[in-house]
Amino acid sequence: MTSHRHVWVDASAGVAGDMLLGALLDAGADPRAVQHAVDTVIPHAVRLNPTTVTRAGLRAVHVDVQPLTADLPQRTWPAIHDLLFRSDLPERVRERASAVFARLADTEAHVHGIPADDVHFHEVGALDSIADIVGVCAALEELGVATLSAGEVAVGSGRVHTAHGDLPVPVPAVAHLAQGWRVRAGGTGELATPTGMATIRALADRCEDLPPMRIDTIGIGAGRRDTPGRANVVRVLVGAPTPTAPSDSPGDPAVLLEANIDDLDPRLWPEILAALLRDGAADAWLVPITMKKGRPAHTLSVLCHPDHTQTLRERIFRDTSTLGVRETGLRKHALPRSFIDVEVADGSVAIKVGHRRGVIVQVMPEFDQVAALARRLGRPERQVLAEASAAAAAAGLVIGAPVPGHASPT
Repeated sequence: MTSHRHVWVDASAGVAGDMLLGALLDAGADPRAVQHAVDTVIPHAVRLNPTTVTRAGLRAVHVDVQPLTADLPQRTWPAIHDLLFRSDLPERVRERASAVFARLADTEAHVHGIPADDVHFHEVGALDSIADIVGVCAALEELGVATLSAGEVAVGSGRVHTAHGDLPVPVPAVAHLAQGWRVRAGGTGELATPTGMATIRALADRCEDLPPMRIDTIGIGAGRRDTPGRANVVRVLVGAPTPTAPSDSPGDPAVLLEANIDDLDPRLWPEILAALLRDGAADAWLVPITMKKGRPAHTLSVLCHPDHTQTLRERIFRDTSTLGVRETGLRKHALPRSFIDVEVADGSVAIKVGHRRGVIVQVMPEFDQVAALARRLGRPERQVLAEASAAAAAAGLVIGAPVPGHASPT
């Protein structure tokens, strides 16, 4: 199965963690592999029971998470982070699950005015929600999903009773998570949960209507309620994006956020850059500069889609010491690209191929895969990188050559 698929999430009727998990299982993810992933984080704690149901007359898959223990602790974000990173999850599954929980922790911290490390997740910390988030991330890996996007989200209306009392819909956490995303009411009651909204915001690259793609499979996940006249479901469309427009097109809109910072502990920068990328930045980088009075400093630059501007601006203000952020509107021209796996030693590495009008103009191994293979084999990264480049050349992936017909576009 290709590891470079795209998923588009149709959340026009709402979204929750169990609905997304049901949809991905319906799309073909192996329930046994997903159960195993959950067990590596919370061993012998829950059982996933997917069943086929109907919602407003439409077939869908609902996942019932059955607790196998009476221990339902309220966990802090550091405790959940520790569970994830002590587990034997694949690296991308661990990183995705961690990004969702980090997004939830930041949101709850903002809503309640407390540090993120002090957040007790209440419902989110329960076993079923840990199972939902880890299960969704494991199912994405099972389906070979590299990228996600989602459309407008129905969040609901009215009021709902929560652990914090009677609250308006969308509840504060969902409203905060929805900033920069297209939403609508879509009906009465709570249609989008914090877990569902955080999963979309942490994992989806952009908010968009159905993009051009070749659809391989469709999955439909059901919520708990069967509402007459409104199918309480989430759909996922899984497949390969069609090739992007040629580079002589007008280009895609982008925003460049910048700030000059001269008083931040440099040890903080790696996690700040990583958090910006998790929040939707297309790229983030630092440039050393000299400011007035000869002070050494850095310019922080963040490139993003306009939909992510507000979220990333807030992240910069929260995580750095800057008093201001500059914004510049840009047009971004990206080469169409494809991925082709080549065999290297006792594994494989994806080769990213940038092309124009059917001719290869850039060839580069995916370094994350090179590094992971080097760690597994106990060999130097530079050696595995050289072998991957040689394997790419042997497969005909060289500048000036035609793009192979079996390439997987993204």
